[in-house]
Amino acid sequence: MYRLMKLSLLCLTVVFSGMAFSQTTEQGYMELGQPLTTANPEKIEVLEFFWFGCPHCFRFEPTINEWAASKPENVDFVREAPPLNPGWKPHSQAFYASQVLDVSDKFFDAFFHAIHTEKQRLNKPESIAEFAGTLGIDSDLFLKTMNSFEVDMRIRRAMKLAQGAAIRSVPSMLINGKYTTSGSVAGSNQKVIEVINTLIDKEKV
Repeated sequence: MYRLMKLSLLCLTVVFSGMAFSQTTEQGYMELGQPLTTANPEKIEVLEFFWFGCPHCFRFEPTINEWAASKPENVDFVREAPPLNPGWKPHSQAFYASQVLDVSDKFFDAFFHAIHTEKQRLNKPESIAEFAGTLGIDSDLFLKTMNSFEVDMRIRRAMKLAQGAAIRSVPSMLINGKYTTSGSVAGSNQKVIEVINTLIDKEKV
């Protein structure tokens, strides 16, 4: 129980050393000194950094999902799960394995629910693969994919992106590779959405 509480607190404060600092603004977001490249320059990218084990991320899900369901057509919404703490890595592996196997629709919500609502201790690759099996996913293939080169590369990319964006906690948002915000910066989960919409409008200009 103590370890679970400790890991939950880590989703609030995770600090990197030797990274470029962002400049704080008074509008509920921070502007990066050096913009990051987005996946599709033809669209405005809204990216959520999260961790499956973070209760704050779980509570933010209904809010960000509601926004994503009605987002503008010129906006891409993506998620990244960098293991900002080494103990998060199995969950990062699970997230990217579900993407590689194209089973995110089956896995994502069910895994979040199992951890935070059912209080299942799914923090090891083997137990996560067994859980995937209960969803009709090949558990052996899922475990193999979690340990694959492809998943490792996605995790490395996510970590590099998080470091470039000076992400210190989750959930955090990166808007169009230029701005970051979070509940603590904006003031609340709902205000995060307001900031996202403001920055989308700003990027249209």
